[in-house]
Amino acid sequence: MQSESRKLVRLRFAPSPTGYPHLGNIRTALFNWLFARHHSGKFILRIEDTDMTRKVEGAVEVILDSLKWLGLDWDEGPYFQSQRLSIYNEIARKLLEEDNAYLCYCSPERLNKMRQEQARQKQPPKYDRLCRDLTQDERMQLQAKSMNPVVRFKTPLEGETTFCDLIHGTVTFKHDVLDDFVLLKSDGYPTYHLASVADDHLMAISHVLRADEWLSSAPRHVLLYQALNWQAPQFAHLPMILGPDRANYPKDTVQLPSPSIRGRDTSRKPWSISWRFWAGRLMIRRSYCPRKN
Repeated sequence: MQSESRKLVRLRFAPSPTGYPHLGNIRTALFNWLFARHHSGKFILRIEDTDMTRKVEGAVEVILDSLKWLGLDWDEGPYFQSQRLSIYNEIARKLLEEDNAYLCYCSPERLNKMRQEQARQKQPPKYDRLCRDLTQDERMQLQAKSMNPVVRFKTPLEGETTFCDLIHGTVTFKHDVLDDFVLLKSDGYPTYHLASVADDHLMAISHVLRADEWLSSAPRHVLLYQALNWQAPQFAHLPMILGPDRANYPKDTVQLPSPSIRGRDTSRKPWSISWRFWAGRLMIRRSYCPRKN
């Protein structure tokens, strides 16, 4: 199924139930839905519910209800990442075995002190790779202390990663600005980086349309795809929504109407034709990043 699906246009909307829908993530859902429908593709709904400490009660139901009200029907899902933990753990194990990841035993207290020192010296916050080259004896000593490690990705220390974005064009990040990001937390739950890449591959997602704030995560994801010998999807990072003062809209500035207000007027679509115009602009940009065979 995966090889056949890979030939199709498949997009996903993957909200996290750490809050209620707002203008920004609904814009992302709409663009993905329009793109999929324009190309006779599939629109997949995935709930990224792996951040259990910030999960908001009832948020999933509000997300589903909002998409239905907006007329954004999905073809597959909803899939819940919290029900797929064994998949992410297996992928993390594979990366460890192939020396593309390592166990990190640094405590939250040490990491906090490290960040404070970096801030004092006006350095960007980045893990100092203390556990990257531990010997086997050192690992065994730390394990004997019952310290629960996280799994970190081994980012190359030199070189750069280049990828093509359908909006930004060719984008390059030098590896010395990237850190060894966490893949699997000490509680066994994956981070966004691991779960998103794993599911986008396994669900044969062809295009990832998301907000500009995720552009800095893209080189990490490209490196992860390469380490797993997977083909990366095409990326399109959408411009941020700005207010009259040209500042980013806070996420809680524009919320969707409550169900009682929604029911007052069902004669009009809840979006304007301008959404379709910008979706069309995005489709034109596809040709600037030809996909490798």
